[in-house]
Amino acid sequence: MPVNPELQGRDFAPAAPYLVGREKVREFARAVFATNPINLDVEAARAAGHSDVVAPPTFAVVVQEHTLAQLLAEPDAGIDFSRVVHGDQRFTSSRPIVAGDELTAKLTVSSVKTLGAHSMVTAESVITDAAGAHVVTAISTLVVRGDD
Repeated sequence: MPVNPELQGRDFAPAAPYLVGREKVREFARAVFATNPINLDVEAARAAGHSDVVAPPTFAVVVQEHTLAQLLAEPDAGIDFSRVVHGDQRFTSSRPIVAGDELTAKLTVSSVKTLGAHSMVTAESVITDAAGAHVVTAISTLVVRGDD
């Protein structure tokens, strides 16, 4: 089944709030080889003006993943996850993610394109804090391989 072109423009309900944990930030920082002390040490982060450790910019994918799961589970999407390759990832941030943030993400499918047997689905996850202020927008392009 090909990707449903009617996904374009579809908005999904906000994902459940995600509480950013200090150890999750540290684990992620180590996994991506982030060496800035503000990513690992509370005192270094506070000395730099933050309330707690600061997540590396790509940490937003952890929160975005919950919205992408909604898209992949959509019954009429036509997206076979076994055929998905991650094509592109971008972030637009208003401020850093910090341990203690409670973040909510909401996904919109901004584009569905067909390229031969393949499809490209671009999804934007707008991530806000508990006060509703924008923190980061994570934009992913998924390439769905067509039949071999």
